[in-house]
Amino acid sequence: MKAEERWQARFRASRMTLPAWARQAPNRSIYRSNATGKWEVYAWDRVTGATRQVTDQPKGTAYAAIDPTGQWIHWFADTDGDEYGGWWRQPFTGGADEPLAPDLPPGQPGGIALSTTGVAAISVAGEGTFRIHLVRPGQPADTLYEHTEAAWVAAMSLDGSLIAINHGEYGDFRHPALRVVRQNGHVVGELHDGPAKGVVGLSFAPVPGDRRLLALHERRSRHEPLVWDPVTGEQREIWLRDPGELDAEWYDDGRGLLILRDDRARSYLHRYDLGGGGLTPIETPHGVIDEATPRPGGHVEYSWSSASRPPVVRSSNGQVVVNPIGPPAPPSVPVEDIDVEGEAGRIHALVSKPEVGTAPHPTVFLLHGGPTSHDRDAFSPTVAAWVDAGFAVVRVNYRGSTGYGSAWRDALRGDVGHIELADVAAVRQWVVDHGIADPGKTVLAGTAWGGYLTLLGLGTQPDLWACGIAAVPIACHQTSYEDEAESLRAYHRALLGGSPDEQPERYAASSPITYVDQVKSPLLILAGENDTRCPLRQIEKYVTKLEEHGRHHEVYTYDAIRGSLVVSERIAQTALQLDFARKHVGAP
Repeated sequence: MKAEERWQARFRASRMTLPAWARQAPNRSIYRSNATGKWEVYAWDRVTGATRQVTDQPKGTAYAAIDPTGQWIHWFADTDGDEYGGWWRQPFTGGADEPLAPDLPPGQPGGIALSTTGVAAISVAGEGTFRIHLVRPGQPADTLYEHTEAAWVAAMSLDGSLIAINHGEYGDFRHPALRVVRQNGHVVGELHDGPAKGVVGLSFAPVPGDRRLLALHERRSRHEPLVWDPVTGEQREIWLRDPGELDAEWYDDGRGLLILRDDRARSYLHRYDLGGGGLTPIETPHGVIDEATPRPGGHVEYSWSSASRPPVVRSSNGQVVVNPIGPPAPPSVPVEDIDVEGEAGRIHALVSKPEVGTAPHPTVFLLHGGPTSHDRDAFSPTVAAWVDAGFAVVRVNYRGSTGYGSAWRDALRGDVGHIELADVAAVRQWVVDHGIADPGKTVLAGTAWGGYLTLLGLGTQPDLWACGIAAVPIACHQTSYEDEAESLRAYHRALLGGSPDEQPERYAASSPITYVDQVKSPLLILAGENDTRCPLRQIEKYVTKLEEHGRHHEVYTYDAIRGSLVVSERIAQTALQLDFARKHVGAP
């Protein structure tokens, strides 16, 4: 198989998410798959083995949930992939689609929580306000919560009597507080650990009548599990000696927790016994676990991959749970870890080397989005495509990335954008000094926040990069703030210390458009016409400035916010990026 056929086959290979199951009907599951060429929701009856496609939206479906009784499948329906719309539902066994709350205006999704009684809580943002509504079958929706700062529903108890809400009322969307209320809005309890220490709600115990809420706190400079009874106020912190960030989920009997530990770009599973406090490791292959869930009987299902091996849904009992339709994706190369000393500490990065050509290689720095995200040893068709094209791929978990503790994640204060790029430059120097990267053939590329850093890097580090590729980037923070979705405005305020009117100098100092006159290298920009995260108008302003200064650039637009849910669009964009890089730096 030729290189181009191989990387396209990886995108076309059928993939699926970890099946989610109904708490009171564990044989009824839903998952999302790209089997039709775009990501849609499927129902799976584990008794009969029957599967069926539930949704069919033009640009795919990103959000879905099944209620605890297994009667209804819920999903968010938007317009042309713009993440603006409303929640719908369909019976698990099939039938007509119906709006969950037909009396509510459309908005941006912020989560859904479902109960055994048919009551649902949904979060919708729009027109400068965040609202959480209670929806009862056959009745108008009630407003449970409303505020101008970001908020979302985190969980609902099985009987629907308690609703957990994360909110940024205290001025920091990035470090939310956690509140539990009853259906009448009465506050039962609240956890707020103060500045720079968020508390994130996960789920109530899956046992009828059990009030305990599982949450994540960061009192010890990383995310760790906490079990909280909001009625009595009793708290139990779960501490692990092992390093890394922690996530957690209940076992079905409420007696134990499944701990998912992420450390240095790899994942590990543990069972924590709430009765005796014992911690038991669960054996899994070396790599990354995207999601994991305990099943009745005590075994655990998880979605696993590594940089070299495509994703598979496994069970801790040693079996493969379910195989996607069609042939598997071709494998790729493993990653290598490097640690580079930066101005604020050790920077962890991942390097994937091509199997063709000799070092030093043309090299692409693929910067992750977020910035509250991080690169891991997981299978990536995009990374594999660059490797097949003869490029070394470097992925930097710069300051601002998750996975390395709260201090590393929260380092983006006062100098947003420039801090991340200082770490990227340090890693670039390391791979050049060690003969991995050709210094005259380094490409800066990324999507969303990674695209923003690409634009900023070409303007502030013009001598380092041979060309740049920025997908759905932020080009001007102020203009982006004016047009973007409400949750992104809240994030901007938390990250830059206020609105553009309150912090004009910070917004300008961190905006790529401020440095557009210093750009030297050819630039490819990809932009979604309906994008509410990185709106088109601010990109158009940046492109106009490029034209005024006579800078070489190309622009590609597509009619969605997230072309990544449509396989053919992902292939087209990847081919465009590879061709652009080859043209300007060359490759074997």
